Amino acid sequence: NLVETHHVHKLDAPSGTAITLAEQIVDNLDRKERWGLHETKEGVLRIDDIRRKEVPGIHTITYDSPEDMITITHDAHGRKGFALGAVIAAEYTAQHNGLLTMEDLFQF
Repeated sequence: NLVETHHVHKLDAPSGTAITLAEQIVDNLDRKERWGLHETKEGVLRIDDIRRKEVPGIHTITYDSPEDMITITHDAHGRKGFALGAVIAAEYTAQHNGLLTMEDLFQF
């Protein structure tokens, strides 16, 4: 499952980052067919959204099985990283043409 936590002023749920992460998981995990907000059906990657105080952004992905559990969390301590990312993306787009994606920027 995937849990995303943001400040109470955030209007979209799930966040764009959560959707991007969920789509990448669904594309690469055979037992998941799609993602769904608060859904618990078989084959659906559940996304839960939490809005709490002034949290800049926390995204947690959990892979769970009867044998073990793996949890990966990104916890933004502030908004500086988001601002820097926007500047880097703007500089990149100024030097490249066409439809660009995050994969282009990071060259995955």
